[in-house]
Amino acid sequence: MDREQAYQLAKSRFSNKNLFKHVLAVEAVMRRLARHFGESEEKWGLTGLLHDLDYEETAQTPEKHTLVTEVLLQPYELPGEIIHAIKCHNNMADRSSLMDRALYAADPITGLIVAAALMHPEKKLKSVNPEFVLHRFKEKSFARGANREQIMTCTDMGLTLEEFTAFALEAMQDIDKNLGL
Repeated sequence: MDREQAYQLAKSRFSNKNLFKHVLAVEAVMRRLARHFGESEEKWGLTGLLHDLDYEETAQTPEKHTLVTEVLLQPYELPGEIIHAIKCHNNMADRSSLMDRALYAADPITGLIVAAALMHPEKKLKSVNPEFVLHRFKEKSFARGANREQIMTCTDMGLTLEEFTAFALEAMQDIDKNLGL
């Protein structure tokens, strides 16, 4: 499966445009992390783009989230490490690889960054800096859905919260037009 096939598959699976933007954001963050770690940007990007394919379908049954995606992706014969990482982000498998840990931390930080951008007076990703996001990170009532503990697992990749936030923000700023921010 190449990026265009993954993009079309993901686009077809979301009726909610914000969910589609979310997977684009996670893809961008995963690609940036892959570049930092000297890993395959294509593989890590596909993992981010495909990680929530079943989200709308399993919203009422979260214990099935990622398991339906695994079935959906079987015909594409993707590397097992992609499927494993996807399952890890919903705690359906142990996070044993760097890619597993990256996806687990990348998933929630995208929501935090979007919320921070929307709080900024200009409401643009390019206007936000890592310090602004980190300030919001400390506010427990801000973007409650962005699991802080999960974001903090960035240290399992050897990154500080500051480094991870900077990488994630940079990646999302690079695709700001696609995200509408």
